[in-house]
Amino acid sequence: MSERKGAFYTGIYRNVFAEFGYSQEEIEQRLTETWEALFGDNEATKIYYECGSHGGYLLDTGNYDVRTEGMSYGMMMAVQMNKKEVFDRLWWWSKTYMYMTEGPNAGYFAWSCNPDGTKRSDGPAPDGEEFFAMALFFAANRWGDGPTPFNYSEQARQLLHDCIHNGENGEGWPMWEPTNKLIKFVPNCDYTDPSYHLPHFYELFALWANPADREFWKEAVVASREYLHSACHPVTGLAPEYAHYDGTPNHEGNGGGYGHFYSDAYRVAPNIGLDYEWFGADEWQVDELNRLQAFFVDKDPADYRRYTVEGEAFDEPSLHPVGLIATNATASLAANGPHSRKLVEMFWNTPVRTGGRRYYDNCLYLFSMLALSGHYRIWSPVK
Repeated sequence: MSERKGAFYTGIYRNVFAEFGYSQEEIEQRLTETWEALFGDNEATKIYYECGSHGGYLLDTGNYDVRTEGMSYGMMMAVQMNKKEVFDRLWWWSKTYMYMTEGPNAGYFAWSCNPDGTKRSDGPAPDGEEFFAMALFFAANRWGDGPTPFNYSEQARQLLHDCIHNGENGEGWPMWEPTNKLIKFVPNCDYTDPSYHLPHFYELFALWANPADREFWKEAVVASREYLHSACHPVTGLAPEYAHYDGTPNHEGNGGGYGHFYSDAYRVAPNIGLDYEWFGADEWQVDELNRLQAFFVDKDPADYRRYTVEGEAFDEPSLHPVGLIATNATASLAANGPHSRKLVEMFWNTPVRTGGRRYYDNCLYLFSMLALSGHYRIWSPVK
C-alpha cells in the first residue's frame, strides 16, 4: 500500500501564503488582525457580541438574526484560534436558546433566533449540526471535556446519533438520507445542498462517533466525495446552491431560485480544498479546483454575478463578493494550476468587509485565512 498523503497522516499543513512569499511574521499578524476584526470592538467589522456572564453570539448583520451556521462557524474559528472562552460562550448560547427538546426536531438546533434568544424558526439546518459536532470534538481533543454542557465529546456523539437516527421511531426525520448517506438541505426534504458535503468531517466522525454509528460515517465519506463529482460542472467547476441527489441543479426547492452558483455554493471550493489538504484521497479534487480557478481568474470581483453552473452570467450581482474572493483563494489547497498565485494575492490584498452584509463574507474570510496559513487543523485525541 502506498503511503497516504494529507495532513491527517503526515501532520504537515501547507502554509500557502508562505509558499507565495509572505513572511511568517506578516502572516501571523494578518491572522490576528482578522480575528480581532470579527471578534473585537470595531463596530464596522465585528460580528461577535457577548451577552451576560455566559453567552455570546455571531450576528448575521444582513438579516439581524443568529444562525446555527454562524454559531457553529464561530466555534470552529475559536477552537482553531485557541479561544476557549469565546467557544464556551457560543456553545452555551447555542445550547441554551437554539437547542430543541420537543417535537419532530427534538435533538436539533433551531437554525434562526433573535439576538435575545427567542426562536424565529423551529426547524434546523444540517450544516450547523455538522459544524457543531466537529467543533465540539476538536474542543474535547484540544482542551478536554468539562461539566455539562461543556462535556464536548459527549455532546458531539449525541448530536451525531440524533442526526442519523431521528425518525426511526416515527416522529421526526434524519439529517442524512438513509438510502444514499447524503446530507439533506433540511431534514424533511428529499434534496441536498452541495456546500453541506464535508467528507473530511465524516472521516473523523467515523473515528469518534458512537461505535455503532461509525460504519454509517464511513459510507457517508464515500457517498459525499462521489456526489461532488456529479454536482460540480465538468467544465466550469461551478456547483449549484441546491441540487438533487443525482447532482443536477434543483431549481424548485425552497421556493425556487437556488439551482445556480450563488452564495451557498461559494463554500464548495474550500470544502473540497480542505478535504484534499487533510486526507488527499481524491485526485479529481485537484482538477475540479483548477477548473473553478480558471473560471474566475480573469473576472473582476466588482462584476461577480449569479451564474448558471454552465457559466452563464445573470444581471444579478454577487451578494458576497469578498466571500467569493476568499473561497476562490482557498481552492489553492488542492489546485495546482497557473492561477493560484493570482487568486491568493487578490485575497491577501482584499480587506474584510464592512457594512450590513459583512457577516457571511467575513466568516468565509477568516476560514480562508486559517486554511491558507496552515492553521485550519485536525485536533486529535491526546494519546
